[in-house]
Amino acid sequence: MVVARAGILTLATADIVMLGHYGAADVAWYGIGMTPFIVLLLIGIGMLTGTLVMTSHARGAGTPEECGAVWRRSLPYALVIGLVGTGLTQFGETFFLLVGQSPAIAAGGGRVTAIAGLALIPTLLFVTTSFFLEGLARPAPGMVVILCGNVLNIVLNWLLIFGHAGFAAMGAEGAIAATSLTRFTMAVAAISYVWWMRDGNVFAVRARPASGWWRAGREQWRLGYAAGASQGVESLAFNSLTMMAGLLGPLALASYSIALNLTALVFMLALGLGAATAVRVGAARGAADHQGMVAAGWVGLAATVTMMAGFGILLWLFREPLAMFYSDDAALRLVLPALFFIVAFILVPDGGQVVMSFALRGAGDAWTPTALHLLSFFVVMIPAAWLLAFPAGLGTTGLMTAIAMGAATSLAILSLRFRIVTRRR
Repeated sequence: MVVARAGILTLATADIVMLGHYGAADVAWYGIGMTPFIVLLLIGIGMLTGTLVMTSHARGAGTPEECGAVWRRSLPYALVIGLVGTGLTQFGETFFLLVGQSPAIAAGGGRVTAIAGLALIPTLLFVTTSFFLEGLARPAPGMVVILCGNVLNIVLNWLLIFGHAGFAAMGAEGAIAATSLTRFTMAVAAISYVWWMRDGNVFAVRARPASGWWRAGREQWRLGYAAGASQGVESLAFNSLTMMAGLLGPLALASYSIALNLTALVFMLALGLGAATAVRVGAARGAADHQGMVAAGWVGLAATVTMMAGFGILLWLFREPLAMFYSDDAALRLVLPALFFIVAFILVPDGGQVVMSFALRGAGDAWTPTALHLLSFFVVMIPAAWLLAFPAGLGTTGLMTAIAMGAATSLAILSLRFRIVTRRR
């Protein structure tokens, strides 16, 4: 699950790294153009979290046929969410102009947003299918699909970004077109695997959809609404900082986009451990094993803190080579190491807070993590980011420092909430 989550973001990492060797302006357009897509995608992923939790509940309760019903309900739900999101992404340039971006950044970013939005539906179909498999404690197929997708994405990037083999050089638009095509392929592969998996009859994956599927999924949607709102709050907060970086200029936007991508790449490892924690907490809850539920939450946090600390040390040691890896641009190579230094300190609280939010949802606590995220990121992080970046004059360094402050606040209050929830049997 950790590898699968990381693989989702390494698609974007490959795009940014390859664009970094194409042109800094294209990195800036890609970075800001992906922000609306990422917000909508994370909201959609959160709304589909019920697939993961309810599948693990059904497995823990010994009702395998209900697992397939959970998956079948999730497919039309993902389709509806994706359709709404795709429509919204077609107005990216207008949105960027409204929030004060320059016409050049708004136009370049708007084109990236529109192309990215076309892949929102297949991405959510892939995500909900992966959640189903992970709820069955079978994360390997999703991992294989995402790893193969990353190889395909790099090949398509080589063709479309730089214009090899007779293709036109498309820069940022080529990068997002390559990733969008890859996402379509991944969705087809994942759904095909589930449909024809050997023991599909045990889980009733090919049974006819029952009437009243929407009412039957009420608990599934309830968990998803809360998680979607929570991830929407967090992603809106983080991406509002991208808008601030855009106001600082193209170089600041490009450097912030790269630093945020690196943060998010390691964060996806924590997201995988968080999903695994939710599965174990949910399965223990389904089996009425209170002690197992408590242990699964704290072990998930301990494992995440250990892993994030290790990556933080590596990032601190190799921040200069990483800057060279991300870009050929001399100006970017000059500012990136200082931002990577701050990222090294962000990883532990950022990874820990997402695992605690997953543990709480596995324990059935739906809306409180959303409220706590709102407090941490909107009340703490965004005001701090504005004050540090502009009045204090710290620029992108201030933006990254504010992220560390918001993540640390979130980790502290979510951990306290998990302790309170699990003290009640």
